[in-house]
Amino acid sequence: MKKFSFKLYKPMAVIALAVGLLGLNACTKNFEEYNTDNTGLTEDALKPDFNYIGGFFPQIQSSIYFNFNNTNGDFQLQQNLMGDVYSGYLMPPNNFRGNINNMTYSLVDGWNASAFNLAYNNVMAPIYEVKRRGAAQTAPEFWAVALILKVEAMHRVTDIYGPIPYSSYGSGGTSSSYDKQEDVYTRFFKELDTAVTTLNTYIAAHPGVSLFGKFDMLYGGDYKQWVKFANSLRLRLAVRIAGVSAAKAKEEGEKALNPANGGVMEINRDNATVSGFGLKNPLYTIVTAWTDNAMNASMESILVGYKDPRLPKYFDHATAYPGTYKGIRIGSLVTAKPDYTGYSIPAVAENKTFKATTPLQLMTSAEIWFLRAEAALNGWSNAGGTPGELYEKGIRTSFTQWDADPVAVNAYVADNSSKPIDYVDPREAKNNHAAMSDITIKWDDAASKAQKLERIITQKWIAMYPEGQEAWTEYRRTGYPKLFPVVNNYSNGTINTDVQIRRIPFPNTEYTSNKAEVEKAIQLLGPGAQDNGGVRLWWDLPH
Repeated sequence: MKKFSFKLYKPMAVIALAVGLLGLNACTKNFEEYNTDNTGLTEDALKPDFNYIGGFFPQIQSSIYFNFNNTNGDFQLQQNLMGDVYSGYLMPPNNFRGNINNMTYSLVDGWNASAFNLAYNNVMAPIYEVKRRGAAQTAPEFWAVALILKVEAMHRVTDIYGPIPYSSYGSGGTSSSYDKQEDVYTRFFKELDTAVTTLNTYIAAHPGVSLFGKFDMLYGGDYKQWVKFANSLRLRLAVRIAGVSAAKAKEEGEKALNPANGGVMEINRDNATVSGFGLKNPLYTIVTAWTDNAMNASMESILVGYKDPRLPKYFDHATAYPGTYKGIRIGSLVTAKPDYTGYSIPAVAENKTFKATTPLQLMTSAEIWFLRAEAALNGWSNAGGTPGELYEKGIRTSFTQWDADPVAVNAYVADNSSKPIDYVDPREAKNNHAAMSDITIKWDDAASKAQKLERIITQKWIAMYPEGQEAWTEYRRTGYPKLFPVVNNYSNGTINTDVQIRRIPFPNTEYTSNKAEVEKAIQLLGPGAQDNGGVRLWWDLPH
């Protein structure tokens, strides 16, 4: 069995204790054996400034949307060649593995294992160590933040794979059992209960006091903001399960929206973004140095069709087709990298939206307004307005976030004629496709519930860019926005082209190190389920 090894880092002026776990294959190793730290610093020496637990948090926070130690390649595998593509946001102009790759649904285990292994090795393991060092008893407010980060990181993992090891994590031994996704979500809600109650109690007893500030890459130690993040995260998860567990969803959603619990995100100052400690945005490197990202055709169809003023904030004009925005359809065959050179790329050249120092986006207030709009559509209490009012608030908040034309937003929300456009690939006509939807922007109280939901999710999808993992999850849950299907499907029939990819298979390393348990996990996906990308998750109902 492998042991965890520890290293001490000094990001900026802060001593940060980080866990070196990159040699670990999965989450099923012995969690109770640790190498001796060779720095000579003991836990007692680090306790006065809370470094003995706080030092783990920079690694935890920068490993959710992974770029710990600025290892951009890990982020590319964890999200960029998966959620960012399947969400309809981005598409690489690269023929990785001769087009036998995730973009053509020939799923690459070496890529797909990244989201699993990185989360356990770089988030769950240091959180386990924070727990082992007694944070829940000696610094409960630190432990509350750890629980929020744990839920934020691991809901992404379960929403990729389905069942995951969660309740059994840290129990020791050579194997780890999987929980079904419904049970994982139940634990998420309970952990958020603990976090919010703990922080609200601390805030009341110690107003204006925070010992977490020097470790905090999101809110600078502002516990009230962490409460808003936790409540907003609860709302996201509650809305996600509304189709399969309506009563539980309503209970949790209304709890999140109850102002007595500390509120949710409302303004862009509340946005959950990760920055500091020398952290760089991996998207910048992937676009500028590696030239491995371009606009997805679905983004072109919707944003160009809507004449969206945020478009130049998101993407640069296509240099090969001046004055236009041009995307690449998922599954297009690339014979050589120059094939799609000159198509639109994320805005790093013209407007400098994406800089090396751009914070990593986890959640925005705009998203929360759209969640509130859906909550109101479902008839939940405390949503704060009608679905149409909340929908429009989400659009306006997104415009403000992206510094888009504040005057143009009035015409935008009133636009009842602009629609997504057909996709035309000037390089390869067989990639062309008619627009997938004719939904307009302006809210219509007389529309069907399905049309109202399509408007909400389409605008939420636009607003959440570039966080492709959450956008892909919401697409699977709702079917919106309607995205172009893959051009070439090399899944050998395991993934339906029109239904599109629903999940990622478990890593091969789990079959070698945890075989009995991963085989049980497959059965948790449903009767007769197989471990492939065509199987729906618990909350993913046919629509």
